[in-house]
Amino acid sequence: MSEQPTFEQALKQLEDAVARLEQGSLPLDEALTSFEAGVQSANQCRKMLQQVETQVEVLVKQTEGGFATEAFPEDDSSED
Repeated sequence: MSEQPTFEQALKQLEDAVARLEQGSLPLDEALTSFEAGVQSANQCRKMLQQVETQVEVLVKQTEGGFATEAFPEDDSSED
């Protein structure tokens, strides 16, 4: 079983796929393979970012001068 790449590894794979496609000199089958790899990497990055977003907490200053944490507000407008 292969290990899931880190966010940085998935992002690098996405960047590499984009760079290969931007060259414009790939045969069609290789371009399709690079495109599929890029889509897979983009999906992995998106999934990891969503997981992190749910874990992020915001430090809020309370009126008494202390601090408390609360969940990071979700942005519903990002849903397409």
